[in-house]
Amino acid sequence: MGRMNLPNKLTLSRVIAIPIFIIFFVLGMNNQHSISFFVINIDLYRLIATIIFVGASITDYFDGKIAREQNLVTDFGKLLDPLADKMLVITALILLTENKEVHYLCTLIVVLRELTISSIRLVALERGIVIAASIWGKLKTATQMVALVLILFNFYSINMACYYLTYGLFYLSTAFVIISLADYIIKSKEVFAF
Repeated sequence: MGRMNLPNKLTLSRVIAIPIFIIFFVLGMNNQHSISFFVINIDLYRLIATIIFVGASITDYFDGKIAREQNLVTDFGKLLDPLADKMLVITALILLTENKEVHYLCTLIVVLRELTISSIRLVALERGIVIAASIWGKLKTATQMVALVLILFNFYSINMACYYLTYGLFYLSTAFVIISLADYIIKSKEVFAF
């Protein structure tokens, strides 16, 4: 059995980071260790959770880039990489929903989208059909990650402008979630052919 390559190690590190992120987020929910970070008041544990989330999100960019550039794409990476991304985002959304910082309907939309697309991908894979990634999916990922980091970092608490910027971006990402799902279903119509 060969050694695990660097992209797969980065992907696995993202999965390992998730329970650590959960622990620090939950510890920070009581806001008992509040610190001032520039103009933001944030719980120390919440700040650590945010840094873990940012670090894990950055590995998502590098594992795919390294795998493609150095021809290190593996079946393990193809399976775990998108799964790790979904686990990280859904975990953050569930925790933020529980903390009443994100509306549960937005979380539900994201979860249903990911389950639907994962199911379509499995059927497409079995039939040898390749469905190309779209600009909508990339826009969804970019806006979603930035919005989640801003919410986790309490950026919305600075003033009303920051609040509208943060949640405007978050609701825009939710719109991209819906659009990218519709686009994916349309592109994969041959998967539904019997």
